[in-house]
Amino acid sequence: MKRILPFFSYLFHPIFISVMGTLFYFFITTDRYFVYEAIYLYTIQVLLVTVFIPLAIFYFLIMLGKIDSVMVTKVSQRKIPLTIHIVLLSVLIVKSITKETIPELFYFFSGSIISSIIALILVYFDKKVSLHMLGMASLTLFCISSCMHFKVHEVIIISLLLFCNGIVASSRLYMKAHTNKELVLGYLIGLFPQILLLFFWL
Repeated sequence: MKRILPFFSYLFHPIFISVMGTLFYFFITTDRYFVYEAIYLYTIQVLLVTVFIPLAIFYFLIMLGKIDSVMVTKVSQRKIPLTIHIVLLSVLIVKSITKETIPELFYFFSGSIISSIIALILVYFDKKVSLHMLGMASLTLFCISSCMHFKVHEVIIISLLLFCNGIVASSRLYMKAHTNKELVLGYLIGLFPQILLLFFWL
């Protein structure tokens, strides 16, 4: 368990949540709404904007001593990463994943932006929330809602995802990265913006 639990913290790092949501979306809509060329193009754009660019910036910040690791454990170090995440996601939904092209992903990313803004505001009040659970809540609700929207039954995937919610929470507690309160608060912050935005696309 000592090796398994930390693995899930890295596997479901907040930086990968946007890509996971995108891959799930295209998995359940392939051959019905998009050609493969479009799927590759959008997926690469999401990978570039939400993973590769942030990782490059993270390691640059580590070199400068602004953050201690990609996990950004200290609340005071979260201002720059969260701001960058908000800006990059905003660019993505303005230039690529727009309401006109892919409304479901547009609102998923919009919800993530709102959640990140709330988390950023709390940082200025020296309040730490679990960004892992924030991301897991957003991803889980989006996947469940997408299945309902497109009338598909990915029971196994959703069950595994729900199971991973608990594993990730346990991982963060095991690594002493968060308290129970921080985990719950992070989950709620990730959940409610997605719920509110469901009214626009579900």
